Amino acid sequence: MSTPRPQEHHPIAPRRVAFDWRETPLHWIPDEPTATHVINVLHLLLPAGERWFVKVFKEALPLIRDEHLLKDVKGFMGQEATHSVQHAHVLDHLAHQSLDTTPYTRHVDFLFEHLLGERPPFGVPIPEQEWLRFRLALIAAIEQFTAVLGSWVLGADGLDHAGPDPVMLDLLRWHGAEEVEHRAVAFDMYQHTGGEEPARYARRVLAMAVTAPVLLYLWCWGATYLLRHDPRLSAPSRYSLRAHNRAVRKGLLPSWRQLGAAIPRYVRRSYHPSQEGSLRAAVAYLASSPAARAAAGAIGRAALP
Repeated sequence: MSTPRPQEHHPIAPRRVAFDWRETPLHWIPDEPTATHVINVLHLLLPAGERWFVKVFKEALPLIRDEHLLKDVKGFMGQEATHSVQHAHVLDHLAHQSLDTTPYTRHVDFLFEHLLGERPPFGVPIPEQEWLRFRLALIAAIEQFTAVLGSWVLGADGLDHAGPDPVMLDLLRWHGAEEVEHRAVAFDMYQHTGGEEPARYARRVLAMAVTAPVLLYLWCWGATYLLRHDPRLSAPSRYSLRAHNRAVRKGLLPSWRQLGAAIPRYVRRSYHPSQEGSLRAAVAYLASSPAARAAAGAIGRAALP
């Protein structure tokens, strides 16, 4: 099956970045524990989640019959593997600051490693090919939200005005830029390997119907966990919509409208993720990111005779 591709095409390649967390405070957005920890949920979900992306794509590689898509998928896998490693380093940094995330992340690990592993959970009789297609559809749905979040963080002036830790902001914007850069790869992979219509479209809608509420639940649970166990707060705190919405008004978090509107866009039959965000803005940030520039410089020095 051929894969419809937009005229705009950009090569996907991993950047071997590194970040120094020694000077990053626990509340990396000053005086904003709720905004800090709502964003910190990314670090709880992404190490296991993006390792899972790579595993599922490895299973599906033999199904690809499009040379350009295969190249993009391998680049996507390299980027996602790097994201997983860098966010895992943030978890180590949180642990060093007496915020142990293991009681939460072990549930995330169970979700991706067992409930969404190579075989359907609990012996559910789903054919192997259908189970793979469903998991590819889930990845495409998740990538819809990561593209929206990536686009948001690249233009989040409110974060700049809040005086955040520059290393954390660079991590988020580097990652966000790469999410925009590869925003269509998971979708194209699913369209290419998802079988014939109308089953392919129905599975895409089902995957979004599962993904959206599960992500919302995990995010609220994660923010609640981080605030409750934050050692810098004088008393255990609770996640509240009032504090969350106050952070949204300050431009520190994306609005519910921005996130919610991503769902009806995605389920349109004519939709393609190349419509999300600005590739130009993403590439421009990657050219200026301190971590990405350092990684490029290291590669260049290694190539010298």
